[in-house]
Amino acid sequence: MVGRSSPVAMIVAAIAMAVIMLPIAEVASQFSEPGGMYLYSRRTFGRLVGLQIGWFWLLAIVGGGAAGANLFLNYLQPLVPAVAAPWPRAIVLLLIVSIPMVANYLGVRQGARLSLLLTVAKLLPMAIVVGLALVMAAGTRVQHLGTQEVAPTLNNWLKVLLILVFSYSGWEDALVPTGEVQQPRRALPFALSLGLGISGAAYFLLQFAIVLTIGTNPSNHPAVDTASVLLGHNGGLFIAVAVMISTYGWISGAFLNAPRLPVSMAEEGDCPQWLGRLHPRFQTPSAGILLYGIAVFLLALTGTFLYAVAITAGALVIFYSATCAALLRLRQVQPDAPAFRVPFGPTLAVLGILLSATLLTQLEPRQVALMSMTALIGFANWLWARRVADRIPDEARSLRA
Repeated sequence: MVGRSSPVAMIVAAIAMAVIMLPIAEVASQFSEPGGMYLYSRRTFGRLVGLQIGWFWLLAIVGGGAAGANLFLNYLQPLVPAVAAPWPRAIVLLLIVSIPMVANYLGVRQGARLSLLLTVAKLLPMAIVVGLALVMAAGTRVQHLGTQEVAPTLNNWLKVLLILVFSYSGWEDALVPTGEVQQPRRALPFALSLGLGISGAAYFLLQFAIVLTIGTNPSNHPAVDTASVLLGHNGGLFIAVAVMISTYGWISGAFLNAPRLPVSMAEEGDCPQWLGRLHPRFQTPSAGILLYGIAVFLLALTGTFLYAVAITAGALVIFYSATCAALLRLRQVQPDAPAFRVPFGPTLAVLGILLSATLLTQLEPRQVALMSMTALIGFANWLWARRVADRIPDEARSLRA
């Protein structure tokens, strides 16, 4: 879409994400309980807004898990063609979901170790491809397969930024289990900034290596095509495995974070209490872990990678903008709260809201319809929670009588 500017687009998107992330880091530093953006919106704007954000966040992370599972299968299928059949596909999807589900069920340390291991495993092959591309280009041994000249329009840039917002997403999931993070006011801003910096550098270098090696002609598997030029057929196979490891690392991290949201919702009285109970032995939100695994499996089984991405894309900018708005409100109502203070925080928050609103204009009707359904579910949840909250005082008065 943007031709040779695609490596630059990675940096532009990282800067855009920083504009959104920094205000959210300030908001996050004022909360030590689990819940992430749902909790911030719930405490700042009330139950209705909080539940809307909670459901959009759930929509995004379930869609992301399903997208990762299907992307894993897309790269596995050329290596194991049998997984294209319905039953083998279902069995492999079940295995993809079950392993991180069991690891996180048994304890947060096991889940975190699995996620860290997969993160290291996916960065090493990427570094090899980038290093080889730069070395071979210096020796003029890289042959471009072709170059497509593109004059990117503003609309192209906006579409690319929406795609890259999805690519840079996932950091918000780390805000959910803040109740299990030591010194979140210091740790979260540092971790988010470092993670964004590493991701931006990795994306830029990999995209630069791809354009340097194979040009800008469209490709369904650009990283694999690049490795095939640099290392031959075995190099392409190597990178295909690396892509599978990368997607699996995302899924593992999602299992660590997503099931913590029902804990926060139960504490706020916004969902049944049994969803928020911790396992008596492992001290993990076992019900939330199992339900998240089932939801990801069913969506992955019945949809495709692009379908899952379509579900996720719009949800991201909705709760990003809502949390940026929370900074403006919190600075008004509690200006002296002990928190990580972002320089020019209100200005960045307004820019984040405007950027999110602009990206929403790039959504397709199907995405808008799915987001509308999510909003209706959140509204129904609000009616249920409100009815339960009204009934509790009546029951308490009856018991006292």
